Amino acid sequence: MSLLQYFLPNDKKFFPLFDRAATNLQEAGKVMYKLVTAQSQDERMQFIRQIEDLEHRGDEITHEVFKELSTNFITPFDREDIHRLVSAIDDILDYINGSSKRIELYKLKECTSDMVKLSELLQTQTEELMRLIHELKNKRNLRNITESLVLINSIENHADDIFDNAVARLFETETNAIELIKQKEILSALETATDMCEDAANIIDSIIVKMA
Repeated sequence: MSLLQYFLPNDKKFFPLFDRAATNLQEAGKVMYKLVTAQSQDERMQFIRQIEDLEHRGDEITHEVFKELSTNFITPFDREDIHRLVSAIDDILDYINGSSKRIELYKLKECTSDMVKLSELLQTQTEELMRLIHELKNKRNLRNITESLVLINSIENHADDIFDNAVARLFETETNAIELIKQKEILSALETATDMCEDAANIIDSIIVKMA
């Protein structure tokens, strides 16, 4: 790399990486929903392996971003915010993969309706995060950005309610303690993933305010 390149903004390197990270996350959200609505064990295993692959791909993208941060003096926005954003995306993927792995390890025979609801909300959040990150480069359509931010935050509140009610029902109706623990842990991992989506949206909101 020449000295001149070192001091020039590297939008052409960072934004494609952000887009790849967001698209990979959105795909993981979509596959997670397919997993909890799958009708057979073979289908579930197929989707579990897909999520594993997407999580590994996400790790690779995160490492690429960190490498670019270490080799480029000028970045499209604050270096710390870039680090926080890609780390937040990585955290969401970790919890999606964690939810998937629990379904596999606990040999869950059937995903509950509350798991389906949480996964559906999570899928929508990852789609909105992808839209937000795609908009970061242009910063022109503030209305779309605001709508996505509000939607992600409202979904997280809805996910909290679903989780709380689901756990309350579990303690009321589930007599098998082991089954109760299994279901609660999966629900908790899914709900935490929705929390992480809100965290990522808040980071993007902060970035947009600084760039305005």
